[in-house]
Amino acid sequence: MTMAFTQEQWIILALVFVLGLLIGAFLTAGGRKKWKTRYYDERKRLEEREREYDERERHWTSQEKEWRDRDSTRGDTVRDRDDRRDHDDRRDPDDRRR
Repeated sequence: MTMAFTQEQWIILALVFVLGLLIGAFLTAGGRKKWKTRYYDERKRLEEREREYDERERHWTSQEKEWRDRDSTRGDTVRDRDDRRDHDDRRDPDDRRR
């Protein structure tokens, strides 16, 4: 049993196909530009954040080096500073205010 389409059914089928193409073209026309713009903006923000992180990392590395150099000239070590802090914490709270 074969079903044959009438001419009106073929026209309706063609119109639905063309309508689908037009809707698809309208949906992707503006959407493509929007997502690309958002993607590039996000990449730019990520690169700025990574650059800022690297700058902070360099800054803190240089700060730590300066602290180590300063402590080595004073003969201080990290352990000495921790011991002093522990000792200060054990003092009477009234003595700390003076």
